[in-house]
Amino acid sequence: MASQGKSNKKRRFRPRNKNKQENLDQNAQNGEQKASQSVIDNFFLEPFDGGKQHTQNGEQTNANKQNGKKNRSKNNKQNSQNSAQSENKNANKQAANAENQTGEAKPKKQRKPKKNLPAKLSGNEQWQQDIAASMEANKAVHELRLEPMKYLNSTDHRIRITPLGGLGEIGGNMTIFETDTSAIIVDIGMSFPSESMHGVDILIPDFDYVRKIKDKIKGVVITHAHEDHIGAVPYFYKEFKFPIYATPLPLGMINNKFEEHGLKQERSLFRSVEKRKPYLIGDFEVEWIHITHSIIDASALAITTKAGTIIHTGDFKIDHTPIDGYPTDLGRLAYYGERGVLCLMSDSTNSYREGFTKSESSVGKTFDAIFSKAKGRVIMSTFSSNIHRVYQAIDWGLKYNRKVCVIGRSMERNLYTAMELGYIKLDKKIFIDANEVGKFKDNEVLIVTTGSQGETMSALYRMATDEHKYIKIKPTDQIIISSKAIPGNESSVSTVLNFLIKSGASVAYQDFSEIHVSGHAAQEEQKLMLRLIKPKFFLPVHGEYNHIAKHKETAVACGVDERNIYLMSDGDQIEICQKYMKRAKTVKTGKVFIDNQINKQISDDVVIDRQNLAEAGVVMIIAQISRHGAKLINKPRVISYGLVGDKQDGEFRKEMEGVLEQYLSNVKEELLKDGRILEGQVRQVIRKHIFRKVKKYPTIVPIIYLM
Repeated sequence: MASQGKSNKKRRFRPRNKNKQENLDQNAQNGEQKASQSVIDNFFLEPFDGGKQHTQNGEQTNANKQNGKKNRSKNNKQNSQNSAQSENKNANKQAANAENQTGEAKPKKQRKPKKNLPAKLSGNEQWQQDIAASMEANKAVHELRLEPMKYLNSTDHRIRITPLGGLGEIGGNMTIFETDTSAIIVDIGMSFPSESMHGVDILIPDFDYVRKIKDKIKGVVITHAHEDHIGAVPYFYKEFKFPIYATPLPLGMINNKFEEHGLKQERSLFRSVEKRKPYLIGDFEVEWIHITHSIIDASALAITTKAGTIIHTGDFKIDHTPIDGYPTDLGRLAYYGERGVLCLMSDSTNSYREGFTKSESSVGKTFDAIFSKAKGRVIMSTFSSNIHRVYQAIDWGLKYNRKVCVIGRSMERNLYTAMELGYIKLDKKIFIDANEVGKFKDNEVLIVTTGSQGETMSALYRMATDEHKYIKIKPTDQIIISSKAIPGNESSVSTVLNFLIKSGASVAYQDFSEIHVSGHAAQEEQKLMLRLIKPKFFLPVHGEYNHIAKHKETAVACGVDERNIYLMSDGDQIEICQKYMKRAKTVKTGKVFIDNQINKQISDDVVIDRQNLAEAGVVMIIAQISRHGAKLINKPRVISYGLVGDKQDGEFRKEMEGVLEQYLSNVKEELLKDGRILEGQVRQVIRKHIFRKVKKYPTIVPIIYLM
């Protein structure tokens, strides 16, 4: 009996322990799966649901716990029932054996039935189960919080992004977003030429690809009114006629350009938009989101398609104390980040700068210090589109009882446009004309002008070189150049600085004082944008290759998968869907040269000829040649520019005469019948000879008269 009781004890408790452990494991697994699935389901609900999502998450967790308790209670009850049945069978078997031995049944003492209570988990086991489920649920929360589109991998819808300008350079921003049935263009900007592009004022993108898909284009979308985003718009609209969508200030500045270019009728294509309001343009739903930059009324774009949402930041910085009191709309950016963003395209200009970009309002302290010490006139130069900078200078000028003279056509137009639209409020009585400056004492005058980039036709440059009709620089003048040189313009800015300093005036420039802050985000602001948007794919834009490469490093540090980042060049067409991002093909891109004085395009060959003339000079040869004797009639006339010095002209003429005589001594008779063919031959002979002598390829202009 003892051994049998021991055996019964083993059978009674071992199954219970085994079942208890299996139930624990099963309950934990069920809880983890349900918690993870709950997180995934809730993440794809519409955000901002008044806190319902959090309540649902809490209810689901409680439901998981209740399910676990029910499972444990049910299993423990079943184990108790099994044990009770086993005890009854053993008791019956013992009674039968006793009856066989004595021949009669012995009465058995009745045992009180045991209560079948469910087995309870210990406190430690319950704690471990709850922790395991909570850890798994929180892990799923973090994964989907940081990667909202992690589980979306459809390839049903695709979008193609093609930059035609703005990559590998500063400026010239233009990008096409395209589906199978429609397309939109974001920004049409200009850039500045290099010093070798003689006579060229600005560069605009090549519109060749636009011509190929013009039937698909439904509109032009503008982020803000800087020249590198709207400077090429009038040249574009001389050829194309699409609706143009923008907030009021960009449209106002584009209107000024249309008037200058004779495009007043194209104003019927203007579509003024409101921020935080989606607009359907073809297959694209576009929303303008307020962003801070070095110009009023700048915007980021939320471009929503069937493939997903693309956030295009435009040019931006995160300024918490802007002049107009309208900081970046971080809440709206976060809204899209919570919904899930397929791709982020973000400004890379300041990707090497650590920390944060200073607020525009910080310049005001420097203005105050300069105005308080200035004994003569104050002359301030900045970008004509930097209205807040101009406004700050005027505001401090008024506090020190100065009249304001605005000089420069673009400066005047942009300032008055901002005043008319109500972005800034200034009394027109404070302004005086350039010819009235002499009527006031020097310490009563503030001059606001263009020319901060050293442009030779600008008002500041003409003042510095004593070519301005009304304003001459004086030693008592205080000059403020409140901008940074655009890459490529450093030499021009340095030239103007030298002229101003030679005149004896005091000059405040970025290298000398804190008179300028950037309008572009530094690394910490770029990180904030990446963390708010949480994109699946990332395309750094706006900058040279080293800028976007550095921005890539920042994105990887912020959790973007390196495989989901692509460094584009102009012309790369990127195809994106929920599953992948790849380069589909490359389209033709380039630059068109513009003479801004006449607002017309300059042919490529003209610019090439100018470059060649500047680098190698020109040689003109005028000669009379006998048809019959193949000899020179009289001595040829040789004129050269940019090749040899004036003192060497005589020797060079004799040298060219000898080359001609040598060539004519061996010339074929049939060449003497066609003057054009003969000129071509003479050009090649002279060109080769000069290269052997001076290693230059000058422009050769032969004029041959066959007698």
